[in-house]
Amino acid sequence: MKRVFLIVLDSFGIGEMEDAADYGDKGTNTIGSVSSSPFFDVPNIRKLGLFNIDGVKCHNQKKADAPTAAFARMKEASKGKDTTIGHWEIAGVISPKPLPTYPDGFPKEVLDRFTQLTGRGVLCNKPYSGTEVIKDYGEEHLKTGKLIVYTSADSVFQIAAHEDKVPLDELYDYCKKARAMLQGEHAVGRVIARPFVGENGNFTRTPHRHDYSLPPQKTTMLDLISKSGKSVIAVGKINDIFAGQGITEYVYTSGNPEGIERTLEYMDKDFEGLCFINLVDYDMLYGHRRDVDGYAKALTYFDGKLEQIMDRLKSDDILMITADHGCDPAYKATTDHTREYTPLIIYGKNVKPVNYGTRETFADIAATVLEYLGVNIETAGTSLF
Repeated sequence: MKRVFLIVLDSFGIGEMEDAADYGDKGTNTIGSVSSSPFFDVPNIRKLGLFNIDGVKCHNQKKADAPTAAFARMKEASKGKDTTIGHWEIAGVISPKPLPTYPDGFPKEVLDRFTQLTGRGVLCNKPYSGTEVIKDYGEEHLKTGKLIVYTSADSVFQIAAHEDKVPLDELYDYCKKARAMLQGEHAVGRVIARPFVGENGNFTRTPHRHDYSLPPQKTTMLDLISKSGKSVIAVGKINDIFAGQGITEYVYTSGNPEGIERTLEYMDKDFEGLCFINLVDYDMLYGHRRDVDGYAKALTYFDGKLEQIMDRLKSDDILMITADHGCDPAYKATTDHTREYTPLIIYGKNVKPVNYGTRETFADIAATVLEYLGVNIETAGTSLF
């Protein structure tokens, strides 16, 4: 019974791509920045071959003399550097056009329609940090009942509201209406509910975030695996990223520690197919907030749990570790994602430690998973096996 555990370390880039300058990201290197922290200690993933991957440049980190896993450097073929496009490509869908972004805010006709649908006015309408936007607009939101609508460098339409002013069910309903509205030229990758609590001067976001994603425009490996009768288990925000498409079972998590625990639990269950995990804290809590030490501590925590994960692999199981984009916490030009290569590590009792060099697309992961599970490859990508 073959199983693949595919873990996405959200935003763990390993150095700028050739076209990084086109995205304003020249010189970025997430792994290089994080490895400079005194809290960075990843002996288990080092043994697998992380520092042996082509082009990886780290601070005082040595390559493994005899890596125990196969590994590769992954190039993003899609035009973009966001979560949605990155995960779609991992699942076998290359996006030749970037999803729409709004560096100057959303056009008047979009906000007028949104106000008509919700009966509420709008505050902000700018690219903004999620923690700063509630600090700057939270009090006015409580006074007026207007919704805080903002975006980022990503293709997102985010709605922040205080849970006492706008109950969660109501906020989620507004997001569903926005998702249905934002189609065609304004088909953003995600509509995101961003609830918060607290008082002026002490507003904090809650764990009740919910994403409403644009469904993938083509068949993904998730569709093919589930249609073959095998399981596709989603841990973390994977279900949201794919709008539930092709997923047979899912569980949301509050952060990396719970995501790792849910993964360990699924490793003890009997199923055949794919367990697809997103560990979001690297991106959400540390990358965007430009917290080098926090990022390093989170990677060190994962590495400490990696031995448990590897020990629970059965004879036909495969563990794959990758990322969806970069988010260099030492890059001060913006607080957004960075256009970087990503790592791929493949470990299993029957996997030979091979350097697969630099791959031309994240979609090679999808092709590899499909071939290993015995499912016809009807996505982009070339199998490493």
